[in-house]
Amino acid sequence: MHHFKYKADELYAEDVAIKDIVAKVGSPVYIYSHATLERHFKAFDEAFADMPHTICYSLKANSNQSVLKTFFNLGGGVDIVSGGELYRALKAGVNPGKVVYSGVGKKDEEIEYALNTGILMFNVESEQELTRISEIASRMGKRAGIAIRVNPDVDPGTHPYITTGLKNAKFGITIDRAISEYKRAKELSGIEILGIDCHIGSQLTKVTPFVDSIDKLKKVITTLRGMGIDPKYFDVGGGLGIQYNDEEPPLPADYGKEIVAATRELGMHLIFEPGRNLVGNAGILVATCLYAKSRDDKNFIMIDAGMNDLARPALYGSFHGVQAVRKDQDGMIVADIVGPICESGDFLVKEREVPMFRQGDLIALMSAGAYGFAMSSSYNSRPRVAEVMVKGGGFEVVRERETVEDLIKGEKIASFL
Repeated sequence: MHHFKYKADELYAEDVAIKDIVAKVGSPVYIYSHATLERHFKAFDEAFADMPHTICYSLKANSNQSVLKTFFNLGGGVDIVSGGELYRALKAGVNPGKVVYSGVGKKDEEIEYALNTGILMFNVESEQELTRISEIASRMGKRAGIAIRVNPDVDPGTHPYITTGLKNAKFGITIDRAISEYKRAKELSGIEILGIDCHIGSQLTKVTPFVDSIDKLKKVITTLRGMGIDPKYFDVGGGLGIQYNDEEPPLPADYGKEIVAATRELGMHLIFEPGRNLVGNAGILVATCLYAKSRDDKNFIMIDAGMNDLARPALYGSFHGVQAVRKDQDGMIVADIVGPICESGDFLVKEREVPMFRQGDLIALMSAGAYGFAMSSSYNSRPRVAEVMVKGGGFEVVRERETVEDLIKGEKIASFL
C-alpha cells in the first residue's frame, strides 16, 4: 500500500497535489511519501515482534539521507556494500552497531574505515576476503566481527540479473566450503565469528525459496555448533518483492510467520536486509510529456525523463505503472513512452495502453522508489533530477536538482591541450 491517490481528478502524494510540487521544483522529479516509508518499515518490524531481530535496510535500493533517517528514527540499521554507503549512513545518523557490510569487492581502505567506525559485522563473500579482513584487523589491533555469506544454491525464481543465490553467482561462499571456512576463521587472530548470512536474490514473490535456504543453512549451523562455533546472528538477507503490475508477493506478516517458524528453534538474533520492499512503492518519478508522434501503427510519447533517470525498464525490461497526474486525457492509446536519450533502449514503457497524453501533461511512473534515483546517471550530459519528500500537507526538496555546472565538477582540460 502507498499514499499516492487521486482526489477528484488530481493525483496527490499524501495531502500534497503532485502538480504543486512540479510547479515549484520542476520536472522530472522523484517524490517520496514519508507515511508510506514508515508504514512499510513498521509492517516488516511487527512481523517479527516476538523474535530478537534487527532490520538493516539495504541502502543500495535508495540512498537518500532523508529516507535513511526515516528508518533510523524507527530503530533500523543498514546493509551496505561500499565505503560510500557507510559514509552516507553515518551522516544520516545510523548506529554503527546496526551496520552489516556485504559486497564482493571490499577494498582495504573500506575495510579499515568500517573497522574504525565499529560496525557490527562484515558479511564475508570469499576465502581471500576473509584472510584480508583478518590481516587488516590484526594490523589495527582489532578483531573484525564476521558472518560468512553462504551461497545455498537455491533458485529464487526472479530475473537472472538479480538472482544471487545460485552456485554460478559471484556472491558468497558455496555451501560445501562454508564449514571449512568457519573452521579457518576460528583460528584467525583478527576475526570474531558473530553470524551466518545468506541472500538469494531480489523481487521474490514466494516465501518457499527463503525457507529452502534457511533449511540448508540450519544444517550448517548444527554442524558448526558441534565444532564449538556458535554464531549469534542469522542474517537471512532481503529480497521480498513488491507489486509492480500483477505480482502477488506475500505480505510481511505472512512472510514473517513462515520465517519465524523456520528459525525459532535456533534461538538466534535475526537480521533482515529489506530494500525494495520498504521503498519501492513509496516513490514515484514524475515527468512531463514533450511531444507525441505516430508512425504507421506505432505511437510514441516523448517525455523529459529517460533511461538515465530510471534505468530499470531498459536494464531489466521492468514494468512501472503509468498514471496521469491529472485525469483529463481523451481516452487511451497503445504507445511506447520514451525519453530524450540517444539510444534505442531509452524507453520507460513498451507497447502498453496508456492515457493519450498531450504536450505539457504530467505523467507519474509508479513504484519508482527502489533502484530509481540510486541507479540514475548523467548520461548525455543530463543533470540528475531533484528528489522530494512529502509528509502530510508539506514537502521539502531532499536533493537539489543538479546543474550543468555540476556536470563538469572535478574535470579539467589537460595542460598539454
